[in-house]
Amino acid sequence: MADRIKLLPDAVANQIAAGEVVNRPASVVKEMMENAVDAGARNVTVNFREGGRTLIQIVDDGCGMSPVDARLAFDKHATSKIREVEDIYHLATFGFRGEALASIASVAEVELRTRQEDEELGTKVEISGGKFVGQIPVSTAVGSQFIVRNLFYNVPARRRFLEKSASESRHIQTEYQRVALCHPEIAFSLYENDRLLSKLPASGLRQRVVGVIGKSIAKQLLEVGADTSIVRIEGFVGRPAAAKQNNTREQFLFVNGRYFKSSYFQKAIVAAYEKLIPANTQPAYFLYLTIDPERIDVNVHPQKTEVKFSDGLEIWQILNAAVRETLAKSGATPPMDFDMDTSIEIPVFRETTTYKVPEIKANPDFNPFERYDTLSEEGHNGMGRAAVPDRTPLGGGVGSDRSRVLNRRTGDIDAIAEDRFESEMPDFGNEDTFLPEGEDYESSVLEFISGEEASQGVFTFDGTTEFRDVLPWGNRYVVTVVEGALVVVDVRRASEAVLYEKYLLMLGNGNSVSQQLLFPETITLSIDDYTLLQEHLSEFASYGFDLILRDEHTVEVRGVPADCGTAPVESSIYELLDVLRDETGSTDELRRSRVAAVLARNGAFSGQRALSREEQVALLKELATCSNVSYTPSGLPIMTAFSEEEIKKRLK
Repeated sequence: MADRIKLLPDAVANQIAAGEVVNRPASVVKEMMENAVDAGARNVTVNFREGGRTLIQIVDDGCGMSPVDARLAFDKHATSKIREVEDIYHLATFGFRGEALASIASVAEVELRTRQEDEELGTKVEISGGKFVGQIPVSTAVGSQFIVRNLFYNVPARRRFLEKSASESRHIQTEYQRVALCHPEIAFSLYENDRLLSKLPASGLRQRVVGVIGKSIAKQLLEVGADTSIVRIEGFVGRPAAAKQNNTREQFLFVNGRYFKSSYFQKAIVAAYEKLIPANTQPAYFLYLTIDPERIDVNVHPQKTEVKFSDGLEIWQILNAAVRETLAKSGATPPMDFDMDTSIEIPVFRETTTYKVPEIKANPDFNPFERYDTLSEEGHNGMGRAAVPDRTPLGGGVGSDRSRVLNRRTGDIDAIAEDRFESEMPDFGNEDTFLPEGEDYESSVLEFISGEEASQGVFTFDGTTEFRDVLPWGNRYVVTVVEGALVVVDVRRASEAVLYEKYLLMLGNGNSVSQQLLFPETITLSIDDYTLLQEHLSEFASYGFDLILRDEHTVEVRGVPADCGTAPVESSIYELLDVLRDETGSTDELRRSRVAAVLARNGAFSGQRALSREEQVALLKELATCSNVSYTPSGLPIMTAFSEEEIKKRLK
């Protein structure tokens, strides 16, 4: 019987292992950049073509390698970073496994040119598909130059699963940013198809963050600093006002100079912003943790983005407290004031002072099972309080200027409270019955909320539901009657639903309308946002934006979609970029829907002024024609109804 178990050749084993270490071109860029940093480079240049498929080139001015080391570097588990397993817990470098170069060389054509400072000539090593091709002396600069061509050429299945060049380009830029943020003392440059995308000179940490993300974030950074026996924390967090939806692209955590992901520590940071930012937004942060290497384990994931902490709970609390302290210092959270004039005075105990014990009084006639609205012969109920009908209007409460305030000491109506509700209500006669007997409820409520100026316009939903325009309620709401129920409509959300239908139809027909700005605006984007906008510039034009790309990742906005509203143009562009960036399961129809939702949300009525009655009628007529009259595209309710039974219950 033939043997079934066979030892895999090294080339096959390396190709299999490459799937864990190198899953896309961005992984190659990450590994090569980290090697350059470990080599002591002061300048690192990255160049790639076609999303890294055809070429990835990393040039550094580090220490370089000898001819022998250059050849050994491509053998599996060959490394200069550690000597024994205990060294993993004292790491001061990015790499340590010795897997990256062997894995890359097994699935690509790799060329290495390197020279040490004390040598006149360098060496060139060529490896293709894991097989050694040759090594010769060459004239080259001090440092190393890695050239990776035709990635996954010998693994066609893996190559087919690569995303389109634009997506792979964004992944490369993300890895470039992470390494660059780790080391502001090193100068980095990034080229795509020999075109400069980013140039980051050696600088301080704040300048590096601004250089990577963009000038727009400069005024939003708040410095964080905390030094304890467990961890030292430094870096920056964003102001609460700058929080954005889906803002994970501006969230970076580093430990001992290494980027890592942690949803656990992210919650500690976001928790510090509790009640300071909307629930659906995320703050920006760039935080650097320094911990004893023996207290963490980075040998968890092949890509080294997961880290285990021995003191996770303590670090969570320190991180949360450090961010809270920073926000408090900036004035985002009000500090506690212990010098209030209205503070309670607590008397000092003295042995010579006689204190009177308060008497306990009970009402022997109190019956807890007696109805509160049943009057006794003295005109009081069993609680010893005046039985007064509760005439609090919908949504009102004790203490509002429309409620009747009960004086608990005397049992009388508090004469100090202003009884505006009484003056605004029509006189229906008997005080104990809000509506007269036999009167039609709907017509009475309609008469109350409409008055003499009530509009006579009536229209329907689906030909069945009567929807009557009646009374404005502040700048944000409209009160109306629908099928005998009292309904409050949120004007802003109603306008959002109407605009969504308009934009959806406009995007489907491709006939967008743009309105030119009197004064063009200039915004600064991050590297990846600028690149993404550059790729989808024609789509933004189809949405109604008139954009001109300038140098240093700046964009001049000359025109915006019609009915764009008062929302900042920058926030609209950021949200649309997030829609275009997320290509997971995205179809043209779904993308149009999401784009229309963003434009509608930013163009909806802001509530800064009150709509006229004619504008309210027109808005509700348009709302009646929408496919969804109850909810906005984001799922928020547009209106709320109070049935006749609910109103009767409230009025007792």
